[in-house]
Amino acid sequence: MVAFRSTDISGRPTGLLFRCILFSLLAFGLIIADKHYDQLGRIRRVLSVVAYPAQVAVASPFRGWAWLREILSTRDALRAENSRLAEDLRSARFRLQRYDALEAENRRLRGLRDNTADVAARFLIGDIMDLDIDAFRERVIVDKGAQDGVYVGQAVLDAGGVFGQVARVGQLTSEVILISDAAHAIPVQITRNGLRTVALGTGDMNRLKLAYISTSADVLKGDTLVTSGLGGGFPAGYPVGTVSEVKRDPAQSLADVDVRPAAALDRARELMFVWLKPAAKAPTP
Repeated sequence: MVAFRSTDISGRPTGLLFRCILFSLLAFGLIIADKHYDQLGRIRRVLSVVAYPAQVAVASPFRGWAWLREILSTRDALRAENSRLAEDLRSARFRLQRYDALEAENRRLRGLRDNTADVAARFLIGDIMDLDIDAFRERVIVDKGAQDGVYVGQAVLDAGGVFGQVARVGQLTSEVILISDAAHAIPVQITRNGLRTVALGTGDMNRLKLAYISTSADVLKGDTLVTSGLGGGFPAGYPVGTVSEVKRDPAQSLADVDVRPAAALDRARELMFVWLKPAAKAPTP
């Protein structure tokens, strides 16, 4: 074990006591010099420059960890905000689609009402429940029937024009035959010149044909066809379609005239059953 002595053989102070007194006097001297002179300040500034790399090296791990933690928290926050904004965008798009559908439905219903205001004593709007469409039949089932006053032969319209007629009536539902059904015919009139004829169904929802049109008849592509009112089944002057093509063969006595229906036969969802005003019924020929 080491022994600490304050005196040597000659009795002079040595060891720890001597060094303590020496360093204490040196420290007091440096304090006094630092208080009255700026020499030590200059030394400190020089030493701070020398010590800066060590300070940076010591602080770098802590700063790096703080930076990494901030980056990760910021990324998590951005990811959460992005997910929230994406969800809000999806919800907004769904609401917008619903609003568009409601607006379109409102326009269709307003068109149905406005187009029959002058000829209908009463009208009733029904929804298509089912389709009965094949190569030989083009009919739809509507959720209005005898309890609503629907009757066989009644005119059925949509916002664009004539859709069809009631072919069969049940208590709660009815079957409507489309004007494009091959078994259906409707009296029509060309608005440009008043020429009367009959539009026949072809089994194609996008095409009707005009019957008994001679090759010399004044029928042009783009002519508008409306109901003539003959027979009293449909209100006179209601749109049926537009002439889409006229074919004349000199070897034939009759022209081949195609008509594009005015009604949206393949897209309509709401239909209108019409009860005609007495004045709207055309006189019998």
